[in-house]
Amino acid sequence: MNRLASSFEENANPRIIPFMMTGDPHLEVTVELIIELGRAGVTAIELGVPFSDPTADGPVIQAASERALHQQITCYDVLQVGKAVRDRGCNTPLILFSYLNPLLQYGLQKLLQDASEIGFDGLIIPDLPYEESSEIRELCMQYGIPLILFVAPTTKQRIEQIVKESQGFVYCVSSLGTTGIRSQFAPEIASFLQTVKEKSPLPVAVGFGVATPKHVAYFSQYVDAVIVGSALVQLIHEKRESLLDLDKRSYALQDIIKFVKELRK
Repeated sequence: MNRLASSFEENANPRIIPFMMTGDPHLEVTVELIIELGRAGVTAIELGVPFSDPTADGPVIQAASERALHQQITCYDVLQVGKAVRDRGCNTPLILFSYLNPLLQYGLQKLLQDASEIGFDGLIIPDLPYEESSEIRELCMQYGIPLILFVAPTTKQRIEQIVKESQGFVYCVSSLGTTGIRSQFAPEIASFLQTVKEKSPLPVAVGFGVATPKHVAYFSQYVDAVIVGSALVQLIHEKRESLLDLDKRSYALQDIIKFVKELRK
């Protein structure tokens, strides 16, 4: 059993999968955050590769991507963050979250080989249509890196097909549009999640807009894990100055971990 599957099995609901933008506010801080989140018992961690045109992301993650790009963070840097935490004994599953273009620039086969050797446990490509994913799925299988596919409320006719080809877990999109904190979700989302859960042989996770313990409790009735992105990225940005100050960093990290732990209450 691989590390991601084991983590789903060993952790009880509500399971949290946080997303962070690598290098925002600094690569060193990203490493520390991953280690602390692992100690806090998250099920996996998504590491974002900054990209200039993140079409699936809302303003919070777009801004984080711009800040990381300003520091010239690349796909290579994200992989090196993974190596750094593995070298420090962190075994929390790591998922590389990247738009397709940075992966092509790096070289898909080289990327998957490097990610596999470092110890990454999954790959998410938000702008890769399912219909165009077969070649990358095969490469991912070759290197043992699950390609995690999206299922949206608009893909009802293809749910069965997509979950059949998914690897790692199925990523359900909670609502139409981009990522971002939401105050409410459409009532029909519950039946959509139930349908996906019934058809999927893999764990099912939901993301886009999840930001509060109430959201986590609601969605955990229907899925195996909840992905929290914009709310965490925003909090990290709010703590930016303290995170960059070595004398204050530990306190800022404690505040962020407290937020993540409280999502499970």
